Amino acid sequence: MTDADIGLIGLGVMGANLALNIADKGHTVAVYNRTPEKTDSFMQQAGSLADRFVPCRSLPDLVAAIRPPRPIIMMVKAGEAVDEQIDALKPLVAADDILIDAGNANFHDTRRRVDALGTAGPRFLGVGVSGGAEGARNGPSIMIGGTRESYARVEPILSAIAARYEDDPCSAYLGSDGAGHFVKTIHNGIEYANMQMIAEIFGLLRNGYGRSPKDIGHIFDRWNGGMLKSYLIEITGKVLAADDPDTGQPVVDIILDRAGQKGTGRWTAIEAQALGVPATTIEAAVSARALSALKQERVAAAEIYDARHFDGLGDYGVETVKALEKALHAATIIAYAQGFAALSAASDENGWDLPYRDIARIWRAGCIIRSAFLDVIMRAYEDASTPSNLLVAPAVVETLTEAAPALRTVVAGAVAAGMPVPALGAALGYFETYRSARTTAYLLQAQRDYFGEHGFERTDRPGDFHGPWGPG
Repeated sequence: MTDADIGLIGLGVMGANLALNIADKGHTVAVYNRTPEKTDSFMQQAGSLADRFVPCRSLPDLVAAIRPPRPIIMMVKAGEAVDEQIDALKPLVAADDILIDAGNANFHDTRRRVDALGTAGPRFLGVGVSGGAEGARNGPSIMIGGTRESYARVEPILSAIAARYEDDPCSAYLGSDGAGHFVKTIHNGIEYANMQMIAEIFGLLRNGYGRSPKDIGHIFDRWNGGMLKSYLIEITGKVLAADDPDTGQPVVDIILDRAGQKGTGRWTAIEAQALGVPATTIEAAVSARALSALKQERVAAAEIYDARHFDGLGDYGVETVKALEKALHAATIIAYAQGFAALSAASDENGWDLPYRDIARIWRAGCIIRSAFLDVIMRAYEDASTPSNLLVAPAVVETLTEAAPALRTVVAGAVAAGMPVPALGAALGYFETYRSARTTAYLLQAQRDYFGEHGFERTDRPGDFHGPWGPG
């Protein structure tokens, strides 16, 4: 029997890198993979860390190798595979052992699993891990949901392997049952929105102003030193600088314009709708990926509508670049605001009491949406009163007031030129509507009352009323 600190099941890229990260921080890890050959391969590549692993050929061996109460990380495919793994482990573990799903789970599944395991155990933690393969190896952002008692058992390990921002671990306990996985879902939704907005700004520079990928890459490099400083801006500059070794062309010019998605952005849009929270930038980004998949239809439509060429966007100069930078900054802020609004609604709905400042804090390093703006979000949630929406937090108001005119100008120019900017346009539409003291929803209420007798409220006195138009 070996006294391993933790177990890990699933030695794919993410699982293997996470195991190496844990071992690198001085912990002994019992590892298991359904196919023994992958375990053998992992051990052969572990190098100087090999003596910190206990390779296991069976689940009983894995369980026996871990010091009780036994934490076991499952890095398997989300969905049915997790349920199957839990069923296989239940007869082998004790009531106070801890099963940890560190994959991209739907938080509804996490809540269901917590309920199904109940008080009889084993315990269950739903842990969101962001940062991709590199983050798993060198330090991800870690979002934990479950009981505080179970978290206490693994907190030293999770804090040790997390990314660091000014020596602060980017790992936090966020709430019960599915809280961690829900926060990870919203993280990914914001990621979808940010990526789409960046792509739209790139499209304006490339197709509207005729700039080369390398020129645009230099622009993104400069932007990464200012208000837009973030991981996604940084890697966009690097992507645009790369040439294809086979053709010598910029890599982006030989990539098919058909984007994939694994579902977490769609989950964000669905959950926001279910909660009654407008997350328009995320919805637009999800729809843009779905539209990108319709390649043949888009090519045919381009011929029909003679859209092979866009009208130009006019003169290009220093002021153009500044306007695009401010527009992207404004839209990015709005995407974050929508994401945190969804977090707030879900927290109320599920009784999580999410720590919004901590969420911003642990997203500052390791994760895909890490950015300088998260410091502003942290400050917004340090005030005595939590803002109803980030857009009304004083620090954000000042920034957005200055940047919003550029977003209007950029979106208007793109629309006039026939260039698609769905996420930027959605951000602008949300902002303009959110800051409107009176919208045209009163006409919707009149229409609803006319055809369905749904009634409406009046501005001059309380109560429920019907219009003078009679039956619809």
